Amino acid sequence: MAGAKHHRGGRWRGFGKLKAVDIPNPEPNVADVSEDANLPVETAEGQLAALAAERDQLAAAKAELEDRMLRVRAEFDNARRRAERERSEFLQFAAMDLIKELLPVVDDFERALQVETADSDYAKGVELIYQRLLETLKKIGLEPIDTTGQRFDPNLHQAVDRVETEEAEDMAILSEYQRGYNFRGKLLRPAMVKVAVQP
Repeated sequence: MAGAKHHRGGRWRGFGKLKAVDIPNPEPNVADVSEDANLPVETAEGQLAALAAERDQLAAAKAELEDRMLRVRAEFDNARRRAERERSEFLQFAAMDLIKELLPVVDDFERALQVETADSDYAKGVELIYQRLLETLKKIGLEPIDTTGQRFDPNLHQAVDRVETEEAEDMAILSEYQRGYNFRGKLLRPAMVKVAVQP
């Protein structure tokens, strides 16, 4: 063969010079091993830090959502209470207007009761109707203003007559011309009264 030398006795002597071949060192480099060993530790720490950051971010998002939910719930409760209050006020004022329209009827009953009549049964019937009407209105919220023995209060009374006298205290109510009423704590109609004035 080309490039080969034959030895005596029919044996091959060789193929010439062999090239040097690099054989990897079976023993690992200590420095490389130590550096590679650190990589998993650093990766685990990085993952923990990333998870902690994600946890903090989720906790902040949760807190923000809870805060928004509480604010929305508070706004809803306020809106519901406001609607209920407006509805109650609407019904109250609607009832107030209705009762105000009925007050002249109550006044007519009171005037009718002051008229003397020979028919006692008729008088009792009128008084019974008046009492039932007045009690029904009181249940709704009508409150008569008492003027007996009271002093004049411009918030509750309307002075339609002033009388100079020394027999009564100044601004004392002498008599009542028309009864006044409150409705659920609010003035519905002032009482028309006669007031004493010092001369």
